[in-house]
Amino acid sequence: MSWQKTMDKLSLQNPVFATYVIAATIMILKGVSMSWLTVVRMMQVKGGFRSPEDIKKTPLNPEPNPKQLQPNERVERIRRIQLNDLENLPFFLVAGLLFVLTTEPSLLIARCLMYGYVVSRLLHFAAYFTARTHDTRAALWTVGSVILIFMTCWTLIAALAN
Repeated sequence: MSWQKTMDKLSLQNPVFATYVIAATIMILKGVSMSWLTVVRMMQVKGGFRSPEDIKKTPLNPEPNPKQLQPNERVERIRRIQLNDLENLPFFLVAGLLFVLTTEPSLLIARCLMYGYVVSRLLHFAAYFTARTHDTRAALWTVGSVILIFMTCWTLIAALAN
């Protein structure tokens, strides 16, 4: 593939790349927001801290207590959601970019796949956040995983065909 053709694919004038950019930025913002949500939860419950220095007296923690270092389920739930994101989102970011560069999907297919992944991850977050059953979370995770596998296999086939 020529340099110019590659650069054309990586232009927002390419609707498939624009679709990827929208999906990727939503996923990045979602992943980054988990850190903020963790902090908000720790401040709400005044606990769930992890490091001994977190229980020093500060303006944000005027009454430190060693119990603040004990796990707190409300905080730990957000940490588990964040860990799940860290285990899944990088694969989407890489697979999506390779998909844009190596395949020539229709805009409809690209949107279905990429936005489908985003929706599955947002629904997975909602299910985890509201303590739905593992079966519910697993079903939503599976949708995103199958989309990633499909995109990755299509990309591999396109690369092998070259």
